[in-house]
Amino acid sequence: MRENIWKNIKIGFRTNKLAVAGLAALILLSLMSIFAFLYPVDPNAISMERLVGPCEAHLFGTDEMGRDYLARCIYGGRASLLVGFLSMILSTLIGVIVGAVSGFMGGIVDAVLMRLVDALMSLPTFLIMIVMNAYLKPGLQNIVLIIGFLTWMNIARIVRGETISLNEREYVVYARISGQKTFSTIVRHILPNIMPTIIVSATMNIASAILMESALSFFGLGIQPPTASWGSMLSNAQKYIQQAPHLAVFPGALILITVISFNYLGEVLRKVFEPK
Repeated sequence: MRENIWKNIKIGFRTNKLAVAGLAALILLSLMSIFAFLYPVDPNAISMERLVGPCEAHLFGTDEMGRDYLARCIYGGRASLLVGFLSMILSTLIGVIVGAVSGFMGGIVDAVLMRLVDALMSLPTFLIMIVMNAYLKPGLQNIVLIIGFLTWMNIARIVRGETISLNEREYVVYARISGQKTFSTIVRHILPNIMPTIIVSATMNIASAILMESALSFFGLGIQPPTASWGSMLSNAQKYIQQAPHLAVFPGALILITVISFNYLGEVLRKVFEPK
């Protein structure tokens, strides 16, 4: 089984060159964020070289306070990617628990949980994020919690559907008849068989979380100065878009590359794991 999956993944990447480029870009951006401390420039160091365009001394130029923009982009990537990954973990965990319990239990439990999901999905998520962020102290931790708690519904619906389809399988029926506890049956028999679906959904969720964080930071409600994120850098660039367009180009391009790369990666994984 595992050999077939790896074989299909290799075929998927071999036939989709854009996915290969996306994976390479994600690996490079992740490594740059993890080892940002190796770049010998303080991202918060202020100088008199303000709004300097890309040059030999500053490859990405400088911002309105004379800070090296390449250093800001590298450390901003650390914040944006960290929010994306942590939000994905939280939303996936909640969605898997709710979806698996709802699909496995059925009846009243399923009805109540799905009506809750429907109610939450009918609400304007981004508007709720702005309101919640206004009442909570802005920062990375609260951004992760806000995005994670408001983006799990789609995963819950997908997991519920997969769980319902597995309920009639012989091994699940036998586990019920033999008296295995609900938690044990879900963990041992349900989750391993829907893990490919969870992986694909989680991959897509990272891209969505990064976009949400960027949007919140763009409106000044996300990561707070002097800590940089790509969204907050775009927000600061609004004032100088004509005088120094590079302030918007670089973080905008990094957000675009990251989101597109995750989408191509998710597309390959979807094709690998979808039923043949």
